[in-house]
Order: sequence, then C-alpha cells, then structure tokens
Amino acid sequence: MPSLKDLKNRIVSVKNTRKITKAMQMVAAAKLRRAQESAEAARPYAERMNAVMSSLAGAVGSTDGAPRLLAGTGSDKVHLLVIMTGERGLCGGFNANIAKLAKSKAMELLAQGKTVKILTVGKKGRDALRRDLGQYYIDHIDLSDVKKLSYPVAQKIAQNIIDRFEAGEYDVATIFFSVFQSVISQVPTAKQVIPAQFETDGAASSAVYDYEPGDQEILTALLPRAVATAIFAALLENNASFNGAQMSAMDNATRNAGDMIDRLTIEYNRSRQAAITKELIEIISGAEAL
Repeated sequence: MPSLKDLKNRIVSVKNTRKITKAMQMVAAAKLRRAQESAEAARPYAERMNAVMSSLAGAVGSTDGAPRLLAGTGSDKVHLLVIMTGERGLCGGFNANIAKLAKSKAMELLAQGKTVKILTVGKKGRDALRRDLGQYYIDHIDLSDVKKLSYPVAQKIAQNIIDRFEAGEYDVATIFFSVFQSVISQVPTAKQVIPAQFETDGAASSAVYDYEPGDQEILTALLPRAVATAIFAALLENNASFNGAQMSAMDNATRNAGDMIDRLTIEYNRSRQAAITKELIEIISGAEAL
C-alpha cells in the first residue's frame, strides 16, 4: 500500500500533467479554428479545378497526344505511396489510422506482385511504418519547420513527385491523408494523383467549355497545378484533422487526469484517516495500560 507521501506526490504529479494537457487542448482549439477555415476555404477551389480538369480530360484523354500525367505510362507495375501524417503526436489515433490505411494498401500491392515505393511527409508516419515497410522508403519530406502551410509548400512536394514520374521511377502515385469532418471524426483517405483522376458531379460534367489556345495545351499546363492543388488540399485537411484529433485527445486526457485526481484524493484521505485512527488507538491503549 503506498504511503501518504507517495499518494501526495502522485496527486501533485497528475495535477501538473492536467495543466499541460489543458493548455495543449486550448492551443489545439485555437489552431483548429484557423485550420478548419483554411481547409473549408480550399474545398470550393479544389472542386472547381477538378471540374475544369475533368472537362479537359474528357476531351483529350483518349487521344494519342494526351499528357503523360493524365494518360500514365501504360503500366501499373510500380506504385509510389505518398503518406502524409503529422510531425507531432499526442493526437489519438490520427497518425496511426493513416499509417494503417497505407500499410494495408502496400501489403495488398505487394501480394499482387507490384513494386512499392514510399515517400513520407511527416515524421510520425515515417516512424510508424519503419519496421514493416522501411525497406521501401525512397524519400522523406520534413515539414517540422513550416509554421504555416501554403501553396508553394505543396508545389515543392508536387514537383518532387512529378520529377520522379518523369524520370520513370514509378507508374502510379497515391497520396494518403485524413479528411476533416469534425473534432471527433477524421476519415483516412487514399487518392490517386498520377495518372490524374478527376471526378465531378453531373451538373459540372454536363457543362460545355471552349478553350483557347486548345484543350491539350491547357491541360498540359494545368496538370502539374492540379497535382499541387490536390496535395495542398490534402495538407490542409490533414492539418485540420490533426488539430481536431489533438484537441479531442487532450480533452480526454484532461478529464481522465481529473478522475484520477479524485480517486487518489479519496485514497489519500482514507489512508490519512486510517493512520490517524491507528495513532488514536495506540494512544488510548497505552493510557489504559497505565
């Protein structure tokens, strides 16, 4: 049975931990508002870009001169998995869920005899998959020094992926990230970006556009931007999901710390009462013995 001093030290320690988790919860809540606004503001742009690209792809996708970013290499032997997670932890299952989805996809491809290459964005995803898939790593992009996500950051990642495609290092590229729905709901998602795939609703796909100078020229110029836009949207969704998951996790940790403090306080009071009672009994017994 722990002594009164041990119980008191544990209570003080848990109270200090609760202060930290409460502070982290408040910081995550402040960051979440901005991150959620950024992610939601980017969605209409990404959807509209998707609609325009779908219209262009529908016009030139089946022709012999279609850009390689759209038509692909004609093979799907080598797959590049771009796994995007957080640079920090203490966010519940956010990083683990993305890593789990990516690992499942990698194992599925390997079972089919495909070649898998992995590019990680975010330290936690790299660490989570190092033991099982570390031999397939080809590169890592560190965003720990990035204070604010911006389009140029996404462009650098997209250019890295496109350069590897142009060099013939892989045939298909898929990004893994988490879509923000709410503080308690973040959905791990896989999206193929090369060869580019575009999905639109019926209203958007039924519209007819005339382009100048021409569909193919515009498509060739816009495809790299479309890849960067998809990655930028994924980074923003991931950032909002991370802050939401961290806010929820720190809230749970704060509540659990409070419950632990209550239990330890009750145990401390009972032990203290038992010690006082024991001392009184000893005093009374000694007095009666005289």
